[in-house]
Formats: sequence, C-alpha cells, structure tokens
Amino acid sequence: MSPQLRTRRDGTVRPARYRSLEPWVLVWLTVVWMALWGDLSLLSAASGLLVAIVACLVFPLPPLRLDVRVRPLAMLWLAMRFVADVVVSSIQVSRVVLRPQRPLRNAVIEVNLRTPSDFVLTIVAEMTCLIPGSLVVEARRSTHTLFLHVLDVGDLAGVERFRQSVLDQEARLVRALGGHTDHLDDVPTLPPGAVT
Repeated sequence: MSPQLRTRRDGTVRPARYRSLEPWVLVWLTVVWMALWGDLSLLSAASGLLVAIVACLVFPLPPLRLDVRVRPLAMLWLAMRFVADVVVSSIQVSRVVLRPQRPLRNAVIEVNLRTPSDFVLTIVAEMTCLIPGSLVVEARRSTHTLFLHVLDVGDLAGVERFRQSVLDQEARLVRALGGHTDHLDDVPTLPPGAVT
C-alpha cells in the first residue's frame, strides 16, 4: 500500500501524517509513563493515557511501509553472522585498544544503502552500531545513506571492506525479512568524489 501524499504550502509533496490514535501505541506510551513515574495507580494510568493522546495528536508519526516476508533460514543465517561479527569485532577492538602498535586511522564512511526503506535503514544502522568499532554518526532518510565512524580502518582498502560489510549486512537483512530482493543484485553506485 503506497502512502497518501499531501502537498504543502511551498509546493513540495510529502507523505501525509496520520492523525488517528492507534490503541497499541496509546497502551505502550501509557505503560512507559507509569514505569517512568514508578506508580501503578489509577491516577497515573489516567494521566499517562492523557499524555499519550496529546503526544499522538501533536506529534503524529508518518506512515511506515512494511513489506515484510520472514524467511526462517535466511533469518537464522542473519542471526548467526551477526553474532560472529560481534565476536570477531570485539576481539579486533580489544587488540587495538590493549596493544596499540601504530597510530590509529579512524574514518567517517558514507554508505549508500540499496533498499529504499526506512525500516531497513533503521535496522541496518542499529545492527551496525551493535558491532564494536563502528558508530552511526548520521542517517539520511531522504537518500537512505548512513555515515559511520569506524575505528582503525587503515587505508582505502579498509574503507571499502567496511562499506561492503555494511552492504552485505543490508543484503542479509533484506533476504531474511524483505518482500523484494531483486535490487540487491545491482552494483551500488559510489558517492560523488569517492576514490576507488
């Protein structure tokens, strides 16, 4: 289902935000409110529900397009590879920190994802942040681009290896949860000014 579009006063077209109240969001926000206050009273629940309603009406979320199709074997491979990446990166980072043999060469690397999905952008960014040695500095929703600070890349070959590892992570995620995987066979385009 494609999102409903709305034309703004300046002439730009953007997805319309929903002003409806979703029950599960209201329940979740109310529970969070009660947990933050540490009070399980009826007054706390009523005030939490009121705050949740106001928050949902004042700050409506844009529609999220999910085209999810769970593939169990690909999901298992995604989980196994993620755990392996975490373990290997933990060992590499501890080696760099405990025995610095040379000056570190950190870098901020731009990775243009091939999947035009906010869901994929968010999950790839989160999974990459959980792997030691890398941190998402910026995520551009308009271009589906991640900017990542990476520990000790060394040279341009290290930059390209890391960029390819993020693209591989995206491919594993889309193969595990995505509805369409045709675009993964396309060769990613390098950003302007990139050195090969």
